[in-house]
Amino acid sequence: MSLLILVVDDEPDVEVLFRQQFRRDLRAGRFTMQFAQSAPAALEAMSAASGVSLILILSDINMPGMSGLELLPKAKGARPDVPIIMITAYGDPETKRKALEGGAEALLTKPIDFGALRAEIETRVAQAA
Repeated sequence: MSLLILVVDDEPDVEVLFRQQFRRDLRAGRFTMQFAQSAPAALEAMSAASGVSLILILSDINMPGMSGLELLPKAKGARPDVPIIMITAYGDPETKRKALEGGAEALLTKPIDFGALRAEIETRVAQAA
């Protein structure tokens, strides 16, 4: 079974960074990553993810159009089984409260601690196995 992680961020360099950080896992086929540069594109990707097991959604909060906090309830409604981790450059208490109350599993601040993110991903991969 193919395991998918969906990364939602309007910054194009995020894809390069994530592919670099997880290149061994991606090459080994432990999981795949799909990237969406907007919340509407992420919702499309979620509905189109058939034949794969979507195990995690990572979403930036500050994006033009629909924000990550606006995406959160829509994503939880579409895929209540999939954990969502929000990512923000602004880790203030109010943003964290909104994200967690909205159903996010966690809130990571930029620059991303890839060690912590890797641990989260390992947990999701193990649960899906």
